[in-house]
Amino acid sequence: MFKHILVPTDGSELSQDTVRRAVSFAKEAGAKITAFYAKPEFPVTYYGEGVLIDTTSPEKFAELAESQSQEILGFVENLCKDAGVPCNKLSLTSDIPYEAIIDAANQSGCDLIFMASHGRRGLTSLLLGSETHKVLTHSTIPVLVYRTPG
Repeated sequence: MFKHILVPTDGSELSQDTVRRAVSFAKEAGAKITAFYAKPEFPVTYYGEGVLIDTTSPEKFAELAESQSQEILGFVENLCKDAGVPCNKLSLTSDIPYEAIIDAANQSGCDLIFMASHGRRGLTSLLLGSETHKVLTHSTIPVLVYRTPG
């Protein structure tokens, strides 16, 4: 049914658990995976009247973000390799992760987005929302939300 699955990850333990399940799901379905990571934009911080506090250059920040991206996506790539699941890696720079996830799925031709549920409930969920919820409400591509046991 599903042949190309986008698996967004942020490298957290919850995300890694979801990646493991996504790889298992892809293997069972005979699907390939595109592992995705949304790299943050360079933070520009102003302090007072137009005084910029810059702790690093945009180039250095981009280099560090790319390094982190490759490390996080490498985890997915290794799991896929061990399971015999074809895998591509993709990262885009965006401070709006849900939009980047949807863009990545469309750009890659994915027919499913496999995401973690971060388990927010009640008022916290209502006030903060989650990237998963935003993807669910804005994506035209089906979204499978995985809730880790326990």
